[in-house]
Amino acid sequence: MLAELRILLELQEKDRAIQGIESEIAAFEPELEELDAQVRGAEERIETARRSIEEAGSHRAQLEIKIENFRTAQERRRQRLEWVRGAKEAANLMAELDLGRSVLAREEAEWLRSADQVQEAETSIAEAEQQLEEIRTAQAERREEIGALQAECRDRMVGAEQERKGVAERLSKGSLVQYERIRRGRAPLALYALHEDACGHCFTAVPMHRRQELQAGQSITLCEACGVIVYNADRLPGA
Repeated sequence: MLAELRILLELQEKDRAIQGIESEIAAFEPELEELDAQVRGAEERIETARRSIEEAGSHRAQLEIKIENFRTAQERRRQRLEWVRGAKEAANLMAELDLGRSVLAREEAEWLRSADQVQEAETSIAEAEQQLEEIRTAQAERREEIGALQAECRDRMVGAEQERKGVAERLSKGSLVQYERIRRGRAPLALYALHEDACGHCFTAVPMHRRQELQAGQSITLCEACGVIVYNADRLPGA
């Protein structure tokens, strides 16, 4: 039983080493997310400017159609005015021409403003694209460093997982299944040393008969409260 306990503790140490490497890899995530957020911000500004160009271009095309229709209508009014003989009808046509000129001037002014909007959006795209390039250039060295560090972690992870596999193969199937089940629970670890008369994890008192069993030579027991494996460290050789 003591031999099995030693293997279980060795396996737990391998798992803790793996968790440590996983934490090292995960520690880079906030920084990478920040770097990605900077890139996304510049990309979103480019996309917003492109949508502005599309919208301004569409509005400009609609204005051109409206302006052309107004000009055609004005030309027809002028032609009609040449053939009108009645003063009242002529006055009405003149009023329509004046109103048409006013509307046409307003639409042409809007058309000019739409051209400015397109120019502004094109300038925004150029600025955002330059900013995006500057961000990527500024980030390149750090991203390369992080990539190298993560690759080194993954290499160590491969070795740690191989070592863990070798230790797990030395355990009995029953002990391994029990260990893995406990690891999937809420406790950070599967094994905890007896702490005076209590579980080393939840500090719930271990029943007297179980403490006596541990002290008498049984190497492990299960905590009735949290379910972890409780062992008597004093029974380990070299303790």
